[in-house]
Amino acid sequence: MLPYEEMTPPERELWDAFPEGRQVDLRAGTVNGDDPGGGADWGPERTLRAAVVTALARGAHAAPPGAVTALRVVGARITGRFDLAGAEIGHMLWFEDCWFEESPSFYGAATRTVGIVGSQVPGMDATLARIEGTLNLQRSVVQGRLALMRARIAGELHLSEAMLSASDGWALFAGGLVMEGAVFCRRGFTAHGGIRLVGAHLLGGLFMEGARLDNPDGPALVADNAVASTLVFSKGFTAQGAICLPGAQISDQLTFEGAILNGADVALDGSRMQAGDLYFTPAAPPAGSVDLRGAHVTVLHDGEDIWPGLVRLQGFSYASIQSKDGLRGYDAIRRVEWIRREPGYAPQPYEQLATWYRQVGHEDDARKVLLAKQRHRRSTLHPAGRVWGHLLDALVGYGYRPWLAGVWIMALTVLGTIVFSSQSPKQVQTDQGPPFNALVYTLDLLIPIGGLGQRTAWYWTGGTIAQWLSYVLIAAGWLLTTAVVAGVTRSLNKS
Repeated sequence: MLPYEEMTPPERELWDAFPEGRQVDLRAGTVNGDDPGGGADWGPERTLRAAVVTALARGAHAAPPGAVTALRVVGARITGRFDLAGAEIGHMLWFEDCWFEESPSFYGAATRTVGIVGSQVPGMDATLARIEGTLNLQRSVVQGRLALMRARIAGELHLSEAMLSASDGWALFAGGLVMEGAVFCRRGFTAHGGIRLVGAHLLGGLFMEGARLDNPDGPALVADNAVASTLVFSKGFTAQGAICLPGAQISDQLTFEGAILNGADVALDGSRMQAGDLYFTPAAPPAGSVDLRGAHVTVLHDGEDIWPGLVRLQGFSYASIQSKDGLRGYDAIRRVEWIRREPGYAPQPYEQLATWYRQVGHEDDARKVLLAKQRHRRSTLHPAGRVWGHLLDALVGYGYRPWLAGVWIMALTVLGTIVFSSQSPKQVQTDQGPPFNALVYTLDLLIPIGGLGQRTAWYWTGGTIAQWLSYVLIAAGWLLTTAVVAGVTRSLNKS
């Protein structure tokens, strides 16, 4: 530690102010002169050596009884390494509109509130730090990695209006971060590089309204297996790069209302995540795909024309759907179009949607969804299976439209009655059996089981149209019966 006599005037001023927690203001009083971006050119009247600042922060100057100490400085140029690694600090540290020559280190430190506000910092390392208060970096420019790996912050993390910029890929490296308060990245927060929150516990939530994340060569935000109360990416939030939330657990809401997601290949990876309410209502359809495989949400909120062309939904489940477009939440046709954005055939999304329709009392829509499922499945079958599928579809709608069989029977009955009424069949045994009735004879041919006595009492000869039609009606009767049984069985088995 430097002797008091060897300190510069601004260092002595800070030394004397520390025990009473007084603020030392070294600003010049002009807008251009106080811009931390030009702090490298500030003169000795505004310069503090990091060795002096570090000594004070570590408690070198004892406070008188009853005083509340604090290190508070504004408009300073801090040269050298401000190193508090492993220190235990019982007072507030506050730097405002300052310029740091080297990256401050809080590695493994235990401290109270730390504020580096509106300042220029070449990175910061607070790995394993324990902050019993707030970490405030509002309006600061951090030109290097901000490391908060496995740090614990009892209060809030303020990054609103800050800019993080890293050349090595990760602007914020905070895997395992434990936040008892909220993380605020609002009002123009910008990150050039990715944000890594793998396994983080964000008990107060993450709020990124209007933030911009720019990492086109990698993911914009990675929060695998994170635990959070709320994740808010809204009000113009923009991401150049993927938002990755696989396995995340969000107890309340995850919202993308009014967001712009420009991940090239994957815009949102929400596979295996769990959330209360998912508000997926971005300002425009994402540039990349959305992956919700294995995810579960209580309520899905979406809107018209907001999903990208590729949506992975296999294993995605939800208790309810609500839409800002009113009835779209109940529009089975459009919901099926949504499911068809899944590459290939996956039965689970159809079953999940049909289950929800049943729960809300829309049985007709549930049948439409399951019919669409069978039609999609048909495209994966071999040629014979596809032919049989087309027959089932046309005759009974795979069992979900059994009334089609009645339509076919009525049409064939009318056709047979007209044709058979215009010609005269021969009686098998003369003057025995019931008189010929074209309507009853047609029905007798169409019903493959049992009999009405007409088919066995009358027959046609000579290769007439009526004779060939009778063969067709017998075959149609068996085909319709088989189709009804197969379709109903398939429907009951939900295959």
